[in-house]
Amino acid sequence: MTYCVAMRLQEGLVFASDSRTNAGVDHIATFRKLNVFAQAGERVLVLQSAGNLATTQSVLSLLRQRCQEEKLNLMNVGSLYDAATLVGNTVREVIARDGGQQQSGINFSCNLLLGGQIHGQPHRLFHIYPEGNFIEASDDTPYFQIGESKYGKPIIDRVLAHDTPLDQAMQCALISLDSTLRSNLSVGMPLDVMRYRRDSFDATDQHRISEDDPDFHRLRQAWSHGLLELFAQLPPQKWTHSK
Repeated sequence: MTYCVAMRLQEGLVFASDSRTNAGVDHIATFRKLNVFAQAGERVLVLQSAGNLATTQSVLSLLRQRCQEEKLNLMNVGSLYDAATLVGNTVREVIARDGGQQQSGINFSCNLLLGGQIHGQPHRLFHIYPEGNFIEASDDTPYFQIGESKYGKPIIDRVLAHDTPLDQAMQCALISLDSTLRSNLSVGMPLDVMRYRRDSFDATDQHRISEDDPDFHRLRQAWSHGLLELFAQLPPQKWTHSK
């Protein structure tokens, strides 16, 4: 299983992903699920993946391979919408190619998050489905999740808004991941995170968070301690007994 979250905010974009894949308890591995396509000063595109590993790796391999060719690719499309269409078409292509194996009972589907900015255009974020179609984040719905999303969703819904500062949004994403790590063993460290500031066209603000990362350890400890303190201060419930 996987958990990835991406946020489109007034100041820019936030991305966070775990790196665990598994096909049962005996087949656990680490694979990067946050991939960047960038040209300094001109475009930054970030792709996060969840689902069948063979499908997502094939999609990423084709996208990277085609960046070296003259045909339409992620490094020359004119808009983020066109990039989302291109990624969706590639997903359909891979699943159709491997679809003959569907009879074996294997699920070849995947979900992808695509966010970034192309020069002269606003920063945007899309959720691309296995069928190749997609939806776009908005001011009212500023984030998307893929994979094991239910444990990390409540904190985001309570905290995140379109005008949330990038640093606070990253803290929110990390707490969301920590909540998922605690509740689902199929989501695991290390974590890959990235902040993108609007109009910067800078893809260097990336970090891999290991199990012993001191900043992440302090954040998760502070969150846990704060929850326990707040819980202890909740007013008692005075139930009215009905006859």
